[in-house]
Amino acid sequence: MTTMIVGLDCATDPTKTGLALATWNGQRTQVLRIGVGTPDEPIVQTLLRWLPAEQPALLAIDAPLGWPAAFGRNLAQHQAGETIENAAETLFRRQTDQFVKQLVGRQPLDVGADRIARTAHAALRLLGELRRLTGQPIPLAWSPSIQGIAAIEVYPAGTLTACGLPASGYKKSGQTDTRSEILTGLRQHLTLCEDVSLPLADADALDALVCVLAGADFLSGKSLPPPEPERARKEGWIWIRRPLQ
Repeated sequence: MTTMIVGLDCATDPTKTGLALATWNGQRTQVLRIGVGTPDEPIVQTLLRWLPAEQPALLAIDAPLGWPAAFGRNLAQHQAGETIENAAETLFRRQTDQFVKQLVGRQPLDVGADRIARTAHAALRLLGELRRLTGQPIPLAWSPSIQGIAAIEVYPAGTLTACGLPASGYKKSGQTDTRSEILTGLRQHLTLCEDVSLPLADADALDALVCVLAGADFLSGKSLPPPEPERARKEGWIWIRRPLQ
């Protein structure tokens, strides 16, 4: 059965949220729509329009979906002024963040110590609202066999690096040449829709396409699983392919 993939480049500002919709049939990933959030329609309403009623769907979300296990353990009973014995790296950085850095040489932002925590909060609230409106549990997926709607965490910079594509220098409005190079590279993995003017002009929309690719990698079994599954279920896991040799 064909699976829908929704790429979500999350942000605290809905108008900075990139969205892309695609189908995956086991061999080919066809992009159907690309967009960014607007003040006229909440992101959750867009997702409700896009998601099929009786078809598996994977949400590939660019936002941390969990916090370091040590972060909660250490702060739960902490009193102001007391020493924290854990090293900052183990307190603020998840196992998956360390894994990605070792794999592709790019360090995801520390959800325990950075503004990215607000994006994580926004993404989790979006998931919660989508669960409420659809009546579906929308669990995190840990294997490609999914039913209903499921979600995974992805990291566009890591996926781009793993594919040998530029992972920086494309976010600013004037960096069109780099965005064009990335789009050309994505065509090796995705069947893009005819009009790609939006991701060429908007980095958030482009990142949503990369989220779709990461989702397709997960469904096709190319993504690397966590070495400690139970810890990953607590902290979250960034699904990323092995870099091209």
